[in-house]
Amino acid sequence: MAIDTTADLRAHVSLACQVELSTIPPYLYAMYSIGDQESDAARLIASVVVEEMLHVCLATNLLLALGGEPSFGVEVMASYPANLAHHRPDLLLELKACTPELVTDCFMAIERPSAAGALPEDDEYETLGQFYGALKQALDDLGDKSDLFANCQADRQLSDPAFYGPVKFDAADSGGLLLVHDRLSADRALEIIVDQGEGLSDHKWADPDHQELTHYYKFAQIADGTTPIGEVWPVTANPRTSQFPEAVRPVSDLFNALYRLVYVTMQDLFSGAGSQSGDVDRLYGLMSDCLAPAARYLVSYPIGDEATASPTFEPYPLGEDPWEEVAALAESVIASHPELAGVMSTISRAL
Repeated sequence: MAIDTTADLRAHVSLACQVELSTIPPYLYAMYSIGDQESDAARLIASVVVEEMLHVCLATNLLLALGGEPSFGVEVMASYPANLAHHRPDLLLELKACTPELVTDCFMAIERPSAAGALPEDDEYETLGQFYGALKQALDDLGDKSDLFANCQADRQLSDPAFYGPVKFDAADSGGLLLVHDRLSADRALEIIVDQGEGLSDHKWADPDHQELTHYYKFAQIADGTTPIGEVWPVTANPRTSQFPEAVRPVSDLFNALYRLVYVTMQDLFSGAGSQSGDVDRLYGLMSDCLAPAARYLVSYPIGDEATASPTFEPYPLGEDPWEEVAALAESVIASHPELAGVMSTISRAL
């Protein structure tokens, strides 16, 4: 489907949000599988994940600026293995332990830069840079015919720069949160996403001062051994909670409920209701103080045949009071797995 109308453009920006979100679990899974979570390899992947979350926010800001309505429901959550949406040829996203082969064949393929002079591509794209190029072209073409930003919904956008800070291996000058309210700011949002991820052609830097590598070249350092992966946990590929021993299934359910809560919190962030600063705090707490320790616990939990459990990132249904529901689940899990008591503390602070 070509991008001929504002509705088409909104649909494609929604697709961009979904594509960015779908890359995060494979990256996190590989990161969690690394034995030393303070290693440069783990922190390089973490720096990519942080910016992928930024890209989701920038794309959502753009969608709101175009008068669109973001959705972070279960329906946009991928189940793995899954193909990267609309990528041609098919590019399979999987949950696997971190290896040079995975990084080369999957992660670098996701972030592969466009060739010099490559044309924009909307529905079936070879590179994400070409897909975002199609969005920019549509913004230019449609913007000449109407005011695309007449209802930019500024109050719903996540645009305060204080809500985002670069981590190790990232640089502030590569870009952060911004308010999208016209074609110039929309172009800048797309530029940040492309420059941080794929870069332009053989340009490997994401920032003007050459302090931050693009995602592609960060992964290249892991793939070629410049940044060693080190020991990895013996996790299985594309796991399911139902495959685990009964004793650890509740922990897997808790991880998935916490991950679903990330989406719920993202929905709240862009709703225009409540406190964005409070929602941002909840989001950081979920990622750092809930998902990470639960994942570390799972990957160290033996399940037989010299294998360990691991996060499954399966969509988990939550009801009308998701935080209370997850708190009750956490309290039940901690009774048998007291090592996860810190997770309950974080949830309690958020209630």
